[in-house]
Amino acid sequence: MVWKFSMHLVSLVFLIVSSLLCLSMSLMSLQNLVSYVIEWELYSLNSSSIVVTLVFDWLSFMFLSFILFISSMVMFYSGGYMSGDKHYNRFMYLVLAFVISMNALIVSPNLISILLGWDGLGLISYVLVIYYQNEKSANAGMLTVLSNRVGDVAILLSIALFFSMGGWNFMVWSLYTSEDMILMKVLIVVAAMTKSAQIPFSAWLPAAMAAPTPVSALVHSSTLVTAGVYLLIRFSPIFEGASVQSFLLIISCTTMFMAGLGANFEYDLKKIIALSTLSQLGVMLSVLSLGFPDLAFFHLLTHALFKALLFLCAGVVIHSLGDYQDIRMMGGLIISMPLTGVCMNLSNLSLCGMPFMAGFYSKDLILEMAFMSNINFISFIMYILATGLTVSYTFRLIFYSLTSMSHISNMSGISDNDFIMTNPMVMLSLSSILSGASLSWVMFPEYYMICLSSFMKSLVLLLLLIGSFTGYMLNIMSLNETLSSLGLYFISSFSGSMWFMPFLSSVKLNYYILKLGKSYDKIGDKGWSEYFGGQGGFSVIMKGSYYLEVTQGNMIKIYMKSFFLWVTIVVIMLVLI
Repeated sequence: MVWKFSMHLVSLVFLIVSSLLCLSMSLMSLQNLVSYVIEWELYSLNSSSIVVTLVFDWLSFMFLSFILFISSMVMFYSGGYMSGDKHYNRFMYLVLAFVISMNALIVSPNLISILLGWDGLGLISYVLVIYYQNEKSANAGMLTVLSNRVGDVAILLSIALFFSMGGWNFMVWSLYTSEDMILMKVLIVVAAMTKSAQIPFSAWLPAAMAAPTPVSALVHSSTLVTAGVYLLIRFSPIFEGASVQSFLLIISCTTMFMAGLGANFEYDLKKIIALSTLSQLGVMLSVLSLGFPDLAFFHLLTHALFKALLFLCAGVVIHSLGDYQDIRMMGGLIISMPLTGVCMNLSNLSLCGMPFMAGFYSKDLILEMAFMSNINFISFIMYILATGLTVSYTFRLIFYSLTSMSHISNMSGISDNDFIMTNPMVMLSLSSILSGASLSWVMFPEYYMICLSSFMKSLVLLLLLIGSFTGYMLNIMSLNETLSSLGLYFISSFSGSMWFMPFLSSVKLNYYILKLGKSYDKIGDKGWSEYFGGQGGFSVIMKGSYYLEVTQGNMIKIYMKSFFLWVTIVVIMLVLI
């Protein structure tokens, strides 16, 4: 027990000191407008050199600071959450390796060294998803790792394309905006889409909830799913004016609408939060496609804080309820768990974009810039619907878990007295309140010029009110339970299953491929190819050898027949001559 305590305490001290150091370096870099590039030549032969390059600018320092801070909170929280696990040390080392892989990706401007961190994230996430060893975790881990392999292949192909340009450092080519690079842009976008789980790769994100809750808090706030967004932020100068931006806008808007709709039909606590992450990733990529990478980075940082807090609160609730995750089995938690309820409400309100919370400063600015941009009507409607649905599923979650009538057994001893788990939540709550204003002062000393009508300016607040009222009142009236009786079963099942994407990504797709493979195996490998190939050739040789063996037997009948045959052939030849 002493080693377990010291493990999460040492991690807390080391990571939080590193976080403060990176934050101070980021502020210095931002004030002095300087960046630091470190090159380390590993090997050189005939003027060709293999160089490890690290770039430290305010962007990478700031992101490193937030990742290290959230990681320190999650590691300390794991000291309470995973205290009874017999593989505790293995878990802590895996989480540290996960953080190191993300840090390697952040400071690398070289596509080859980025691939090391990129693949490290994919591999360690697979190991963490299958941490609880059962069939469900194995299936979820396989779906996660195979979906991410598509992005890995896209990175490998883009490395090959960069090879033809004379180097792998994408910062050198960031000003090269020719349409000749359209294939490379498509590959980078596909890689970011797989890592950030955009349509049609969305199925793995809720499936990755099979991992322990501290891992979910880290993965869904600042590490794995944000790697694709960060890559596109780094590549953003290349995408200016490119046609692939329109494609990314449609995909990201559809994703955030689909995720918001699905979360309103979901009853698994962790999957609701995962779908909200998917919706916010759609917001980040959509504003990136509109040409505002600084806004996407701003929302990336604020979202990391309140989403990590939301997952930690969910972990405390699940831990106290004996590993129940169904929100219909909760209710009235605000009475028995007041501290957790307050922290959960803070993160939920920040997620909605409630004024003066962290999410408000980034989300409100993103929506106003999107409304002011030259986007099509469909994207505009999807922005409005996704924002309203976000507030709707958030208040639905508050209703089911915190304020409704309790559905918990009287024998359950529920409390939030575990200070190892509640202290990180308090720290992240303070960050979720203060980070929005602080970051906006630091990152945007010169404000954006926003010119909107009164209706468009107040539309965001109007969506907050309508969404909260709808999400709360619909569940009080229990309309979700009667959707099937209203003849809307297909709509509810379609919306609640992420538009059947998990089935299309796993069962249905594999069924037809395996069926086709079985037919080829039956007709080809074990059919005609065997008849004309191995087995057919073997039978012909065996028959030939049998006849040869018969002719070589000492039988007078065979000798007389062969003598008669040869005499006949000789006579015919003499007659013909």
